[in-house]
Amino acid sequence: MAKKTNEQAPRLQVRLATPADVPALVELTGRIYSAEWGYSAEMLRSQQTHFPAGQFVVEYEGKVVGYCATFRIDEATALAPHSWTQITAGGMASRHNPDGDWLYGMEVVVHPDFRGMRIGQRLYQARKRLCTDLKLRGIVFGGRIPGLAKNIRRYGSPEAYVQAVIEGQRRDPTLSFQLNNDFEMIGLLPGYVASDHESLGYAAHLVWRNPRLLDQPDTPSPPSPQRLPDLVRVASVQYQQRRIGSFGEFATQVEYFTDIAADYNADFVAFPELITLQLLSIENTELSPVESIRKLSHYTPQVKELFSRLAVHYNINIIAGTHPTEQANGDIHNVCYVCLRDGSLHEREKLHPTPSERNVWNITGGESAATIPTDCGPIGVMICYDAEFPEVARHLIDQGALILFVPFCTDVREGYLRVRYCAQARAIENQCYVVMSGNVGNLPGVVNFDIQYGQSCILTPSDFPFARDGIAADSTPNIETVLFAELRLESLARARNAGAVHNLKDRRFDLYETRWRPR
Repeated sequence: MAKKTNEQAPRLQVRLATPADVPALVELTGRIYSAEWGYSAEMLRSQQTHFPAGQFVVEYEGKVVGYCATFRIDEATALAPHSWTQITAGGMASRHNPDGDWLYGMEVVVHPDFRGMRIGQRLYQARKRLCTDLKLRGIVFGGRIPGLAKNIRRYGSPEAYVQAVIEGQRRDPTLSFQLNNDFEMIGLLPGYVASDHESLGYAAHLVWRNPRLLDQPDTPSPPSPQRLPDLVRVASVQYQQRRIGSFGEFATQVEYFTDIAADYNADFVAFPELITLQLLSIENTELSPVESIRKLSHYTPQVKELFSRLAVHYNINIIAGTHPTEQANGDIHNVCYVCLRDGSLHEREKLHPTPSERNVWNITGGESAATIPTDCGPIGVMICYDAEFPEVARHLIDQGALILFVPFCTDVREGYLRVRYCAQARAIENQCYVVMSGNVGNLPGVVNFDIQYGQSCILTPSDFPFARDGIAADSTPNIETVLFAELRLESLARARNAGAVHNLKDRRFDLYETRWRPR
């Protein structure tokens, strides 16, 4: 006698269609569209012959209750105006292109007796999984607009009715469903199905963009043929300021942390703002604040050479904190040197000196904020106080930045929290990663650098693909340490294209804009 178990076979499953399903699908589509307009056995066999991986059924307790048909097609054809008969070859799917970079949604039907079980949603999810597994650009199709005929007099035109649905002023039983499932409308298709009287023959031309492709409009690709990596490992150095006797001692400490980050295969290592103020402890002579900063600027060639050499030697991109640097006109700017592992060097200036920087050290602000192209995608730099100005981050994100680095230097906890809270806000509102790196310890005798409060961290947006609290890594305050985190760029693409909220897409450009003046 067989042993009884508590296991139960699944009652509902989504699976690939097979030739054995053809009679059931003829019956199902005939019930939905009538015997005349339903799919014939020849059509269904043709769909399975051309693209068997793209035909799905939902089976409930042994009965086929849902069907989804797809095929691959090239972008030019998919995004051009067309009718259902033209693009599907009369329902045969014979225009399937094995090299097509879009998945065309030819059909979804659900048995009327089984609606309310989210069967359509399951079929859409199967389509999306297929699209992402095949690394296609996305899904495209013509969607019905069944509320159009009833409301055409009120709105005057199909365009006006559709716009009302998009803006949420009107609900269309089909179009609203598609929009809620992350499809976006790119136009109207007149004459899509002439016999669809409820839609007046029109269809909404809809697309869903594969969020795992990092070259979609909201997540740019690097300016090279190289594909972005799936994972980027970043290291943030919480650096202890201590008295040193030579530039060589400073170089040894910096190289130590660079070596650690490289040993852990980090793509980036970030150091804190004003890390080079440590060099003022070498001579330990009494100078005025302005004199000390100008004295520090004499080390600029050595600082640039050091970090550039380490970046190439250890095969790592270095955000080298900041270093006060004298400009050609005599001004002092607080400059972050970004040294990439290909040997290139970039300079990014602090735009907003704090009141103490202006008043004590006579530091003036820079004038531009540009992204830096790296082998891990575009990055941006906001130096400490800059993170408290939303316009800076948004400007960098609009240029394509995926990760923002914030070297900071704060004396007390209140100042640190201002930077941290603002950095977290920048991560949320721009759907990007933010890496903070700060100083700890103290340097007696260095004016305006008496005490440090630091808690370095690596921050994320606040959405399902990310860490629960929007914090990928955090440090213990005021101890020297190194943080690591693996940042998945695909998660940014998913959040920007299909997250719970779309902070970048949902901006009201019709109401406001931020414009940077050319300098």
